[in-house]
Amino acid sequence: MQVIPSIDITKDRSRLVWWPGAASGSGTPTDRPDRIARGFVAMGAPAIHLVDLDGPGLGRPTNLSAIGAVSRAVAVPLQLAGGVDGPEQIELAFAAGATRVVMPMWVAAEATDRLAASLRIAGDWLAVGLDARPDRLAEYPWKRFIPPTLPEIVAELVNAGVRRFVLTHGGAKPDMAALRSLIAGMDADVLVAGGVTSVETIAQLRDAGVTAVILGEVLFNGAIDLAAALRVAA
Repeated sequence: MQVIPSIDITKDRSRLVWWPGAASGSGTPTDRPDRIARGFVAMGAPAIHLVDLDGPGLGRPTNLSAIGAVSRAVAVPLQLAGGVDGPEQIELAFAAGATRVVMPMWVAAEATDRLAASLRIAGDWLAVGLDARPDRLAEYPWKRFIPPTLPEIVAELVNAGVRRFVLTHGGAKPDMAALRSLIAGMDADVLVAGGVTSVETIAQLRDAGVTAVILGEVLFNGAIDLAAALRVAA
């Protein structure tokens, strides 16, 4: 299983300041995404996940300078989420330097033509972000009589050609039994984001068959040490 650091970007800067030497008082804090990404990769990160916080409001990736700077700084896959709602946005993301993209659930589930066009461009490097919490799925304003369960919507998307999912959990710990059951019944990669606050949870996700875990704020505040997380995931 991979451990992928996540950097939230707004106005071409990281939302959180990264200071790897804070505990010892060494090093220099930075909010430059390229420097943060370079630091994570130097520590062994196999990929970087970027979240364009300004993108959804404008309907397209907007922090293009930061995305380009990160792509030039590191030689690992760069996954972008935020404002990637269709083929035009995917082309913009790829031109900026991203190599993978994450689409929101509403596009994938309700705009089948846009999903098909997006898959023709991104193929296996397109992921769909889904909120794995049952109550959130039930609350979503579906354009269908009965809201689908997570396994049902995943099965629909796999049949449409999606081979990668990013399951978010907010602050809730992932349901390991549900994940294990979901992964056993599908031919696709599952990446988990949110709700991971300890290396013990990382070990449980590994044993459940998760492809990768995406870690954000817990790496910035020191709750999880990236080196320790990589060792456990391996």
